[in-house]
Amino acid sequence: MPRADVTRQDGRRAASDYLQQLLLTPGSYRQTWEQYASRERRGTVNQLAVAEVIARHLWLTPRGPGDAEITPHQLKDTVSRALTGRLLSKSALALFISAFGFSEHEAARLWRLWNGAAPISMMSGTHAVSLRAEQDVDRALGPRQHHTLSLHDHVYIGADRRIDRARTMQVIESTAQGLDRIPFLCDSNVLTLEVGQGGKELTGDVHQLGDGVFYTEILLARSLDLGETLTLEYWVTYRYPGDPSNAAERRFRRAVMRHVENVDMRVEFHPDMLPSEVWWAQWDGVDGDVVEREAVTLDRQFSAHRYLRSLEKTVAGFYWRWNSG
Repeated sequence: MPRADVTRQDGRRAASDYLQQLLLTPGSYRQTWEQYASRERRGTVNQLAVAEVIARHLWLTPRGPGDAEITPHQLKDTVSRALTGRLLSKSALALFISAFGFSEHEAARLWRLWNGAAPISMMSGTHAVSLRAEQDVDRALGPRQHHTLSLHDHVYIGADRRIDRARTMQVIESTAQGLDRIPFLCDSNVLTLEVGQGGKELTGDVHQLGDGVFYTEILLARSLDLGETLTLEYWVTYRYPGDPSNAAERRFRRAVMRHVENVDMRVEFHPDMLPSEVWWAQWDGVDGDVVEREAVTLDRQFSAHRYLRSLEKTVAGFYWRWNSG
C-alpha cells in the first residue's frame, strides 16, 4: 500500500478514536446521546442512541431529499462504521460535528486527524526503567492482568508555573477472568488521587516500590470478564515545591514498560503564564537524557498536544522552558 494511503488510513482511524473519546467523556456530548439510550453499558458508546441524535439533527436541518424522514435505524450502520474505524467518510464526520456541536478546536482537530495532517506515529524504545526496577515492579504487582487500549491525559499548569492537576481517561481490557482492580504507580509529588467513572475507590494501601516510587490500587466499579473493556476516569493533583529551575517541574511524561495503544496527551498552560518554548520529547528511560525532541507551538487554548498510535518500552512527553525573571 502506498505510504500516502497508509497515512490517510491511520489518520481516519485516529479521527475515529478521538470521536469516540469525545462521546465517552462526561459532559454535554455524552449527555446528548445518553438521553436516548435504553440500555447503558459503561465504557461503551450506544450506537443507536448516537444515531438518534443524528437523525433528529437531520429532521431539523435536512441535507437532502429523505433526510427529514430518516430513522435512527437507517443511520446505525453509518454510526457503527464511523466509531469502529472501519469507515469514517468525510460526509459522516461532518454530520457528527454538526449534530453534536463540537467546539471549533475539537472540530479542527478531528479534521486534521482525518486528513492525516496531525502527527500520528508509533514510538518505541528499549526500556522505560532499568531492568532491576522492572523486576521490582513485576515482583510487587505480579502477572499483568490488563492492557490499555486508550490513554488520554489532560494536564493543567497553574499561573504559579507548577503542574497543578491531571485528568486521565483510560480504556482497559481485561486479560484475566474476574479483574476487579488495577495498580496505580506514582512518585512522591502526587498529592491526591480521585477516582471517577469506572472506578469505585482506592484500596487505601500505599506501598513503596523503590526510591521515590509508590503504588496503590484502584478498585473497579465492577469485575471484568476475560476480554471485557472498561473506561476509567481519575484526577491527580500534585504538590511540587515550585522551583522553575528544576527540570522535574517543567515536564509531563509517560513511562511505558510494555505497550500502550492510542496515547493522547495534552498539557494546558495558564494564559497568564505561558512558557517561552515547549518540546515533545523521548527520553532514554526515566533517569536518562532526552534522545529526541521536536519543538511544539501552543494552540488557541494555550495547549500542547500529541497523539500516538502506540507507545512501547519508552518514556515520552512534553517539557518546557520559562522566561527568566
